[in-house]
Amino acid sequence: MDRLLQSIAARQARRVELLRHWCGINSGTTHLAGLARMEAELIDAFDVLDPDHVRKVALPPASTVDAAGNVAPAPLGHALVFTKRAAAPLRVLLNIHYDTVYPAEHPFQRIDLVDAETIRGPGAVDAKGGIVVMLSALEALESSSACRGIGWEVILNPDEEIGSPGSAALLAEAAKRNHVGLVFEPAFADGMLVGSRNGSGTFTAVVRGRAAHAGRDFDKGRSAILALTEFIQRADAAQAGQSGVIINCGSVQGGGAAINIVPDLAIARFNVRATTAPDQQVVERIFADASAEVARRDGIAVTVLGGFLAPPKLLDERTAALLDHAIACGRELGLSLNHRHSGGTCDGNKLAAAGLPTIDSLGPVGGGMHSDREYVHLPSLTERAQLTALLLARLATGQIRV
Repeated sequence: MDRLLQSIAARQARRVELLRHWCGINSGTTHLAGLARMEAELIDAFDVLDPDHVRKVALPPASTVDAAGNVAPAPLGHALVFTKRAAAPLRVLLNIHYDTVYPAEHPFQRIDLVDAETIRGPGAVDAKGGIVVMLSALEALESSSACRGIGWEVILNPDEEIGSPGSAALLAEAAKRNHVGLVFEPAFADGMLVGSRNGSGTFTAVVRGRAAHAGRDFDKGRSAILALTEFIQRADAAQAGQSGVIINCGSVQGGGAAINIVPDLAIARFNVRATTAPDQQVVERIFADASAEVARRDGIAVTVLGGFLAPPKLLDERTAALLDHAIACGRELGLSLNHRHSGGTCDGNKLAAAGLPTIDSLGPVGGGMHSDREYVHLPSLTERAQLTALLLARLATGQIRV
């Protein structure tokens, strides 16, 4: 086992080089050319594991609401699936996404070495650093005799940052044929693991009114913007006092270049969070009630589109036991770990909902996610790779039973 861990430590420079290279490839969810470039890089990188099978899976398009308030398809990149020893008695699913929140035109494209232990760059911790950790752990496993006792399946998906609408079915199917799930989302900034997670959804309110000349026929118009303002305020007021609910209006658009027209269209886009299934129902009721009330206005129509993309992830008995094993492995490595609840969501929510015991924060330590301050703590690349490799080896040799 010491040899396995030492082999990981010896490759730190390679991990850093790989991470810097990957962060330099823009793979924003909607940047299909960048995703294709990253896809080719990943296939090449994972070839070192000599997988039995490699698949590129074309995903169904996501549904979006366009600027005219209509539902439109949005194409997605490919999911990549690597498998080895699929007939093994114990099978582990390893997952992380390779898309980022930074589109091709985003100003945050640089990779900076902040200091000897810190890199700042797009996707550094969320989640290209997680891919580096996963690959390093599997390399170490495959170089040891323990690998014969375990089979694995890797899914790298290109749509997690928008809720994995295209890869959700692929993940659910994989959850059914594996025994353990390991997801390489970032750890907390202090290195702690995630136990339970909020559920997450995306809703869009499309409000239609009646256009009119703002001077001559103002009274004949019905402002969609004013009606949408009421909708947003009602939803915000209704979440007050609901401790398990977050409703965030993240984008508003309405009207046009000509401001002497009573606007007949306004759109608001919401990201919502729910701690439990009943909280999820509260969110859905809040939107339904706000829609019904605003639609009482003369000449106003309201349509609410979307829904929950990931259910809340609760900490069940099997996942709690798996986390305890990971914490024990960390203790052997000199890491003081524990787990706690996260308001964030990830594909671990979907795997858990499909019945797979899942640890979903085995990625590196860092912070500043979804901002131009995103960074990764470089020593944690080695620490998390060693933690994962030790966990996999203990599973393979039967020292950890699930």
